[in-house]
Amino acid sequence: MRFAMHNWMRVEPIDVTIRRLARFGYDAIEISGEPAQYDWHAVRRLLDEHGIRCWGAVTLMTEGRDLVADDPAVRRATVAYLKETIRMIAALGGEIFCVVPSTVGKIVPSASPEEEWEWCVAGLREAADLAGEHGIRIGIEPLNRFETYFINRHDQALALARDVARPNVGVTLDAFHINIEEADPLQAIRNTGRLLVDFHVADTNRRPPGEGHWDWPALLRTLKEIGYEGALTSEFVLPVDHTPYGERFAEENVQADAAHEKFLRDHATASISEAYYDRCVERTIRYLQQYV
Repeated sequence: MRFAMHNWMRVEPIDVTIRRLARFGYDAIEISGEPAQYDWHAVRRLLDEHGIRCWGAVTLMTEGRDLVADDPAVRRATVAYLKETIRMIAALGGEIFCVVPSTVGKIVPSASPEEEWEWCVAGLREAADLAGEHGIRIGIEPLNRFETYFINRHDQALALARDVARPNVGVTLDAFHINIEEADPLQAIRNTGRLLVDFHVADTNRRPPGEGHWDWPALLRTLKEIGYEGALTSEFVLPVDHTPYGERFAEENVQADAAHEKFLRDHATASISEAYYDRCVERTIRYLQQYV
């Protein structure tokens, strides 16, 4: 297994993120799914320069991105967004694409379950076909019920992957979300088996590993048991950080449209110090290295 990390949780230039990952011994990045935010060729050069690979990307399902919207125009725009992100992953040499099917924070359905399922299958097939041309696998990620009503458990994600019926489509699991939604989280990993594309790492309280109640040795043994050889992608979100951003976007020269900026303000890291964030990033990989 490899060690990777997301970058969506921290508002900072991508070169700062890549240098930090290299400094602490990470292998890869699972880059924020905002293709318009990056100069792909410049990012690829940075990755190569620092010996960091692109593991893949994760969707940021902000307002207006929704494969199960009742508005066909929104669904078309969402598929177009997925395709552009796939092109970015390919340009960066990535292998996987973690897809959350619906808008994060949307907890009321748009239509009947049958209609939404059909729309989602159609959109994912279109994205998967392009991803397949680039050798990229898609992992459908279940989120907890407080962030979405659509796909909360591994069995739902497996059913969706099977209905999409593309060989490059499987499931992404997240230690934080499966702790909330699964009756037996380790069995959920076993059931997913070879269809596990990606695994996100945060403790039961969404802090770095070792700061909650997860039995990490047992979890990592289970991943080994199913033959998982992908990345352990750190995705901790620090609860001390629910404070206003102030001028951080301008200071860090982060390019974000209104929906993306709102998502970052609601979820990402802004106020904690660079030194503390560095310690969390380093502590994560050192903790996991004990058991891998």
